[in-house]
This record gives sequence, structure tokens and C-alpha cells, in this order.
Amino acid sequence: MNALYRLIGIRQSHGERTVLAIDDLALFPGKLYTLTGANGSGKTTLLTLLALLAPPTAGELRYEGEPVQWTNAALLGLRRQVTLLHQSPYLFDGSVFANVAFGLKLRGIRGDEKQRRVEQALELVGLPGFGQRRARELSGGEAQRVAMARALALEPKVLLLDEPLANVDRGTSELLEGVIAALPERGTTVIMTTHDPEHPGRLGGEQIHLIAGELACPGFVPEINASTGFQTEGVSNRAYL
Repeated sequence: MNALYRLIGIRQSHGERTVLAIDDLALFPGKLYTLTGANGSGKTTLLTLLALLAPPTAGELRYEGEPVQWTNAALLGLRRQVTLLHQSPYLFDGSVFANVAFGLKLRGIRGDEKQRRVEQALELVGLPGFGQRRARELSGGEAQRVAMARALALEPKVLLLDEPLANVDRGTSELLEGVIAALPERGTTVIMTTHDPEHPGRLGGEQIHLIAGELACPGFVPEINASTGFQTEGVSNRAYL
């Protein structure tokens, strides 16, 4: 199987500080990856790179075997295959339907196809019939489900999730875990950051663990400590997952 993403000699720096240093990382289509590590370990930086939002300071990012060209013309088509859902997504004032349909409208998807995708996405996140509800009147858990529905309606090839279960109630968390775990079977590659050490085991798939911007050794399983969190041994910067 050919890699969906390949990171080669990647370095991402902020001033003189290197925040991401990955010599070789291959990610494959139709898989679920949980991205773990302490605060400041480089998770969000890696997610931003995979979302094609900012080029690396050095190194090469390949997508479907081709080097990414960091020009607006080249990126437009690629970015439409990749959707990033932030930890605290913003909902527009208006109906739930309008929020879920927003990205579809930008892509020129209208009429029956737009209706189908919105209704299907709301059904997936357990909110059938919510289309005419006001987005600003939703609970926190409902708002997170709507944000997930908006991402799912785009039917992306890659779904990047930044702590999607961090600030939701247990019911919402369990429902969204089920949705996320099922996405690879639908052909969607999922890469999700999490602080919850139990998520990799519950969701299955592969784990990518970052320590100070570098990859933990393949097969490394972080040992949880109540006071320090993930341990910081076993660094490598080469992995094929």
C-alpha cells in the first residue's frame, strides 16, 4: 500500500526553537491514528502541517506520493481533500442546517446533494431533525456534534481532529468515539490528537507519540504517571505506521 502522507527530514521552527523534528514518517490511507504527547510536544504543529496550512521550515511533505507544492494554486485541490476540526470550533449564528452546509456551499454543492449530505451527517452524530434549531442555542455537546457533522458532510479523504473529545459530556464523547472509530471503514483516514491515554486502546488503529517534537520509537507504549503524564523515554524520528 502506498503512503498517503510521507514526511521526510521535516523541521518546523519558531525562531531559533525547533518544535518538530521528524526524519521519516509514513501514514497510510484508510487508517485511524491517535496522536499523543504532553503539552508542547508538537501535536498541533504536526496536525497543522498535515492540514497543509503552513509549510515546514525544512524538509519535504509528500501527499499521495507527490511532493506538496506550497503555492495557492497547487494547494486548493489538496486542501479540499483534507478537513481539520479544531478543539473549540466556531458555529455561525443561524440554523444548524446552515452551519453544516457551509462548507458544501463553498464547494458549489447544492440542491438534493447538499440536503442529503447534511441530513446524513446529522444522523451520524445523533442529531436527526436538528436542522432548523438555532446553533447558538445548543448545549456544548450538541455544538461539538454539529461541528463534527459539518466536517463529515464534506466527505473528506482525511479528517484531522484536534482534541475533539476534550470538553464534552460523557454521552457525546461515547457517541463521537463510535463515529470516529467507524470512519476508516468508510474510506476516511483519521488523525486525532488526544490527551486521554485510554483513547488509543479504545479507538484502535495506530498510535503516534511525540516527545519534544520527535517521534517515540515504533512500538513504544507510554507509561502513564499520575504526576508527570506520559514518560519521556524512547525517542526515534523514523516510523512507518
